[in-house]
Amino acid sequence: MVVASETLTLPKRGYRIDPRKALVCAALCWSGAAIAAWAVQTGHVQALDRTGLLFWRDDTLQPEGPAGLLEAVRDVTALGGVVLRNLFAIAALVALLFLRLRREATLLALTVAGGWLVNSAVKGLVGRPRPQIVPHLMEAGGNSFPSGHSFNAAVVYIAVALAFAALSNRASVRATVIAAAMALSLVIAWTRVWLGVHWPSDVVAGWLGGAGWAFLASALLYRPAKATVDAAEDFSEPDTPEQSSAP
Repeated sequence: MVVASETLTLPKRGYRIDPRKALVCAALCWSGAAIAAWAVQTGHVQALDRTGLLFWRDDTLQPEGPAGLLEAVRDVTALGGVVLRNLFAIAALVALLFLRLRREATLLALTVAGGWLVNSAVKGLVGRPRPQIVPHLMEAGGNSFPSGHSFNAAVVYIAVALAFAALSNRASVRATVIAAAMALSLVIAWTRVWLGVHWPSDVVAGWLGGAGWAFLASALLYRPAKATVDAAEDFSEPDTPEQSSAP
């Protein structure tokens, strides 16, 4: 029996996220991250950090909850790790290129690469040590502020959501996709405190900084991404040979 084939229509272009709204979100997030950095540098969050880190722990300083919760939290935190996070970003890039959304793919690549540089620069400036008042339930190295896990998870998942939200012309759909990515990256950030490898202020600043960068890049890197794609397409198009006139 022969089944009739279906035609797959690929979008020629995506809808752009409103840059003004993206800039407002970026400003709010970066303001919160700056306040967190100031509070850490001036020692205003020491008591709050200690309380937050010890809040759900028992007398042995182990997190409370069922036996299988630790493995589940480690699985969730792995979504923000270098391997899975970058695999997810690469898969999203491939999908966007398959959908012929080269502009969105280029913007995603620029956002992720830029976010890694921004987070590395801030980590080097602050240089806060990791908490030692509770056991670390997984290996973690480097400086503690801001949380690189939280920062980069927010960048990748929110940037991917912004890219794929551009497929819909409905504002409600775009808002739902972006909100889901924000919620997922927030859960990933929370796992870092649960595992004892970051102070609460580390993950708050990291998530706000990463989300702020994702929205800022959406607004500021859109034109460079579009110009890059346009230049590449112009370069790849062969010149039309001139037709010679008959004598």
